Amino acid sequence: MRRADVRIGISGWNYPPWRGKFYPEGLPHRSELAYASSVFKTIEVNSTFYRLQTPTTFARWFEQTPDDFVFAVKAPRFITHVKRLREISAPLANFFASGVLRLEHKLGPILWQLPPSFRFDADLLADFLKQLPRDTAAAVHAARKHDDKLRTEPWLKTPKEQPIRHALEIRHESFLVSDFITLLREHEVALVCADSVDWPLVMDVTSKFIYCRLHGSKELYRSAYDAEAIDLWARRVKAWALGRTPVESRLVGQPEDISRRRDVFVFFDNTDKLQAPHDAQTLIERVQRFTIQAKS
Repeated sequence: MRRADVRIGISGWNYPPWRGKFYPEGLPHRSELAYASSVFKTIEVNSTFYRLQTPTTFARWFEQTPDDFVFAVKAPRFITHVKRLREISAPLANFFASGVLRLEHKLGPILWQLPPSFRFDADLLADFLKQLPRDTAAAVHAARKHDDKLRTEPWLKTPKEQPIRHALEIRHESFLVSDFITLLREHEVALVCADSVDWPLVMDVTSKFIYCRLHGSKELYRSAYDAEAIDLWARRVKAWALGRTPVESRLVGQPEDISRRRDVFVFFDNTDKLQAPHDAQTLIERVQRFTIQAKS
């Protein structure tokens, strides 16, 4: 049986307060991604949420990271927060034409984060999920429909066809219905397991991989995770990776047989006060310790 790929990292890497603390004193700013990717096997890209990047930028990120590194890419808020998933054919094309595919084999899951005011609408969501490209060939096809709002030369190629994974983060209680879980499973889209003080924490498995975002459960984006909390998340990661349902899971839909192993992505988004790098490194150590104990 294939071993699950467990990747634990941070959300973003360009934070001035980290300089001289997480980042070594005097490290050039241009070298921060290279340093962070030497510590973590994955990082969630935030800048793509705020504006379209360019193929040159994606190429630079590709070149600065190890060959076995994986980026998770946050999709544009223009699609999720401005258009609110309506009339998105051109914006979706612009996103995939902007150079995302330049990440090649380092392109991991695409994160779609809905705003807190966005309520569950089954028809709207189903239409959106149908439009998401499931592999790089489909993404190139979609990208060809870009419009003149793309301010750069489009990137419309990929050296090797590969699947594209999608994860959806909700922030409104109206999504806590079984129809939503069923819809995600039908489209093979991961429900983001988001730990925060403000938004629902649900743990239904809806795809072949798990995507977690740890925002700080006591103070949003700020609070650290103590040893007890890190141990809890380590046990959850281990359970998912082994094809089991974690104990004390909050489920909305019918439990799914998850007997096959799942790849797991965990990103610490408690980036204020330098919490994220420390917590991510601690969780990596705890997961590795659990793995060693299981083998002994």
